[in-house]
Amino acid sequence: MIPALLAPLLSQGLSLIGNAVMAKGKDWVEQKTGVKLDGPLSDADAMKLKQYEMDHEEELLRLRIEEKKLGLDELQAFATAIQNENNNVSDRWKADMASDSWLSKNVRPGTLVYILTAYLLFALLDGYGYKISETYITLLGQWGLIVMTAYFGGRTVEKVMEMRKGGDK
Repeated sequence: MIPALLAPLLSQGLSLIGNAVMAKGKDWVEQKTGVKLDGPLSDADAMKLKQYEMDHEEELLRLRIEEKKLGLDELQAFATAIQNENNNVSDRWKADMASDSWLSKNVRPGTLVYILTAYLLFALLDGYGYKISETYITLLGQWGLIVMTAYFGGRTVEKVMEMRKGGDK
């Protein structure tokens, strides 16, 4: 959704000015151009902004590039955080498997079996005419999705990482 402040700018073909508002703020643009952006743009204000856009096109394009770089940096930081989280989960699972405790080795498959069994039980009961609350079915389905994604997806990622490490040697 386009902020209300940008709509008049974009409708006048002032996308570089609109980008500057997003990157630097309304006050910065008003100070640089001398045009108040609070209300509808008069024809004179639109012309003044268009002139500013033409005179300072290089600076406004640089702002757009900087904004794109910031977005890319944020995306890379997010990807790194997800990778770190996945590594931590894998490390916990490896520690579980190295443990002598039966429960720590079997809690993930046990949870998966429990959720699938409960889902099957609900389906059978519903088939025989018992009313099962939609809330329970939805919740159980979401849990099942999470557990299966973590279990099967996580195992796939672990296997791929092991294969990559083995290929590097």
